[in-house]
Amino acid sequence: MDFLEPSPSSDPGDEEEAVRPGPWWRHTLWVVGVTALGVGLGWAGSLFRLGPDDYGLLAAAPGSPWPYLGVWAVTGLAAAAVLRAAAARVPVYSPGTITVVLTVVGTRLSLGWRPEAPVLAAMVAGVLVAAAVWAAIALRGKGVEPVGAGSSETA
Repeated sequence: MDFLEPSPSSDPGDEEEAVRPGPWWRHTLWVVGVTALGVGLGWAGSLFRLGPDDYGLLAAAPGSPWPYLGVWAVTGLAAAAVLRAAAARVPVYSPGTITVVLTVVGTRLSLGWRPEAPVLAAMVAGVLVAAAVWAAIALRGKGVEPVGAGSSETA
């Protein structure tokens, strides 16, 4: 069974499997909401590293967390936009989940570890490449016609 194709018994209103044409404001709201959820969960997951060292847990590296939150907000917006653009054309398997997971992991690691700029750039590039590959697989799977289907050639 192909995961990119909706099953015949699925509900046409299924949010994760349906192609999502519609107005720009709805796509934009989805992209912003998924990104905010991912960054918020990543921040909440790293709160124990941002506070005082009362319970013997290692504190995060020194420095402000705001630049890292900003970087992951922009990265999440870009990844969500790529996946949503693909989902508006063809069914994409779990674009919201993929965006949230990638953004949470990046935010959580960055806030606790505070990497230098080259490492942070590599992490961002990895997330964007993963989102682009996920979207490309969905677009490629929909664009390939099965052998013998609709072929006008005769042997």
